[in-house]
Amino acid sequence: MTADHPARPAAGRLSSPGKDATLITVAPTGAESDKAVVPALPVTLDELVTTAKECRAAGAAVIHVHIRDGRARPTLDIAALTDTVRALREGTDLIVQLSTGGAVTDGFEQRLAVLDASPDACSLTCGTVNFGAEVFANPWPFIRELYARTKELGVVPEFELFDMGQVATLHRLLDDLGAPHGGHVHCDLVMGVPGGMPGTAAQLVQAVAALPPGATWSATGVGRTSVPVIFAALAAGGHLRVGMEDTISFARGRPVTSNAELVERAAALAGLAQRPAMTPDQARAMLGVSDRR
Repeated sequence: MTADHPARPAAGRLSSPGKDATLITVAPTGAESDKAVVPALPVTLDELVTTAKECRAAGAAVIHVHIRDGRARPTLDIAALTDTVRALREGTDLIVQLSTGGAVTDGFEQRLAVLDASPDACSLTCGTVNFGAEVFANPWPFIRELYARTKELGVVPEFELFDMGQVATLHRLLDDLGAPHGGHVHCDLVMGVPGGMPGTAAQLVQAVAALPPGATWSATGVGRTSVPVIFAALAAGGHLRVGMEDTISFARGRPVTSNAELVERAAALAGLAQRPAMTPDQARAMLGVSDRR
C-alpha cells in the first residue's frame, strides 16, 4: 500500500465483478434497540431466519448479524452464534457476516471469539469512536489481532469506518499485514453516529477519496441520515447497508414495520440508479468470500 507500488485503480472505484449492480447488506437487529420498545425487531433465531428470507427476496445479498439471548439482550455466546450461522446458511444463500463489535460493553476476548462460529465474513472496526454517550473501543492491538485471525481462519472482513482517522488506520493495517482473505478490500462508511462522521454527501465524497486503491465500499446512514446517505452512495458508485440496527423510522412519524421494507426501498432506489440489487453469488465474487455452504 505504498507510493512505490505500480499504478492501481483510483481509490474507492468499483472492481469488475458486479460493477453494474448494487450490493445491499441488511443489518436487522444490532445491540442497541430494545425489543419492548421496537416490537418488529428480530431477536429470536426463528425471527432472524424469517427476516433473512424476506430480505433475500427483497434484494439483500449480505446479512450483518447481532444476536440476542432468551431475554432479548445482546450476547456473543459462541454456541448461539454457531447455531445462528448454521441456520442462516441452511435457510438462505445470503453471505453471513457476524458483528465483532457486539455491544459496547463486550470484552475483546469475547469479540475475537466470534470468528470461531465460522462465518463467511465479519465486521472489523478500524478505531475507537464515541458512540453517543458511550465509547466503542477498538485499540490498535485489538484491531491487528482481529485482522490477523480473519486471515488465519479464512473469514472476509468488512472494514467499518466511523471517521477519517479510521481510514488512516485501515491503510496502516493493510501496510502491516497485507490484503485480506479473498484478496479484496471492502469497507463500510458508518455515517450519522453521534461522535463519528456526519451523514452528508460532502463527507462521503471525502471518505471515498481516501480509501485504498481498488477498494469497494458501502455506506450506512444511521437514523435520519439513512435516506440521504443512500442517495449519496448511489450517486458516487457505492453500495448500501440498511436495516433496523441503523434506523427504526421509515419516515418522519412512521416506524419501520420490517427490515424487508428497508431493503425493498434500497433495492428500488438502486434500480432507479440503473444498478440493480446484486445477488449473493455476485457478492461472493466481488468480495472474495469462500462459499462455505
